[in-house]
Amino acid sequence: MEREAGRARAAGDRRSNREPERAVLVGMDFAVRPPNNRAAATDARKGEVCADGGANGEAATTALSPRRRSPSNTAALAHASVSPGLDAEESLAEFRELVTSAGGVVVAEVLQRRPRPDPATLIGSGKVDEIAGIAASTEAELVLFDHDLSPTQLRNLEAALPCRVLDRTQLILDIFARHARTREGQLQVELAQLEYLLPRLAGRGKSMSQLGGGIGTRGPGETQLETDRRRIQRRIDHLKEQLEAVRRVRGEQRRRREGVPVATVALVGYTNAGKSTLFNAMTGAGVLESSRMFATLDPKLRGIDLPSKRRVLLSDTVGFIRNLPHTLVTSFRATLEEVVRAEVLLHVRDASSSYGEEQKGQVERVLGELEALGKPRIEVLNKMDLLGDAERREIEDRAEARGEVAVSALTGQGIERLLEAIDGALHTDPVVEAELVVPQREGTVLAAIDAGAVVRRREYEGNLVRLAISGPASLVGRLGKYRRRDG
Repeated sequence: MEREAGRARAAGDRRSNREPERAVLVGMDFAVRPPNNRAAATDARKGEVCADGGANGEAATTALSPRRRSPSNTAALAHASVSPGLDAEESLAEFRELVTSAGGVVVAEVLQRRPRPDPATLIGSGKVDEIAGIAASTEAELVLFDHDLSPTQLRNLEAALPCRVLDRTQLILDIFARHARTREGQLQVELAQLEYLLPRLAGRGKSMSQLGGGIGTRGPGETQLETDRRRIQRRIDHLKEQLEAVRRVRGEQRRRREGVPVATVALVGYTNAGKSTLFNAMTGAGVLESSRMFATLDPKLRGIDLPSKRRVLLSDTVGFIRNLPHTLVTSFRATLEEVVRAEVLLHVRDASSSYGEEQKGQVERVLGELEALGKPRIEVLNKMDLLGDAERREIEDRAEARGEVAVSALTGQGIERLLEAIDGALHTDPVVEAELVVPQREGTVLAAIDAGAVVRRREYEGNLVRLAISGPASLVGRLGKYRRRDG
């Protein structure tokens, strides 16, 4: 009892000093794969107990030695790889990035392979005992699963482990809470957290007793974790009303924009694909660029001019991720409406990623949930500067054959071609050809033509200027009195 109290005081001191939390990352692969060696394969076939001493039928377990302890604070993290196309090691690497974004430091990693989740603890009783020993020896403060835990699993794990337990969704919600800057973003994160918490109030023991900072304790506030279901439900209803008001304001702003023929183009993509860097390269807006996951939560809108001289609004949106919590998609619907309302989507992909197709599938899954999968979409292969010459040429050739655009937001490579591709995909305010005859004294009209249209030919005849232009139909329509009439 005294030892636990001492550990709790030490953890509180570390959190008050804003040190990263100590972490043991435990990976778990539910995919059935052939074991790496003959002996392990024999054990798996016989259904015998393997390295973790769990129940019969558990597959081989691989344990990675604990890392040298850092002077910083830590969390113990359990990771489960369940997505097709992403192997356990790649999934661990992505989850490690999430931990870093949440402010954790990994001091040990364990990787287990099982044919199916354990209904009581997800990982089996033997592995729970192993993780408990690692967490105690490394003074870990948190066990995190890269898999959603049922209320029963959460309760059982908290009873068996010497520190707090969180799952993948709670970690992502914590990162969103850390990065939310606007009032709207904070409301959306709080709503998602409370909706996730509500069915899990029973057995929240250790987590509900934790006060202060730390991974998984940000967002709605510690007092919210201690309230009963009725009070949380009242808070959820209040948040929904506030977000509905935000949605109405956004709708009014959108209707005012729609009064002018200006199309919206939305950047979408996997988190950390380089959307904000590309947004800055195209607009010069100077929004936050970060290698941390989910650095952008609040939508940004900026106007850009296309080669045809048409002006469009470019929107930077929150990144998607594998197994994005449904509560986040629902709560951020007001923000993601920019995606739904956009005329063209720019799907920004990391060309240097080894599992780009898996990321593409995850983005398309979220777009499908938003009912935006049928929108015109331009595939943008970003981060070409990270590739070698041979690989870059191969991807560029393949992209050209598929109608994709290869760019480097960092160096500016391919940006002009991307703008041309957007020009070709837009249907709002189409580009039309026209021949005009404008008196030279109409300086304002001539300036408007130069600013808003591409002049193909210009000839002077006495006091008249004869022009052949291509430009937005809205502009050419306003210049109707100057259009040349044959005969």
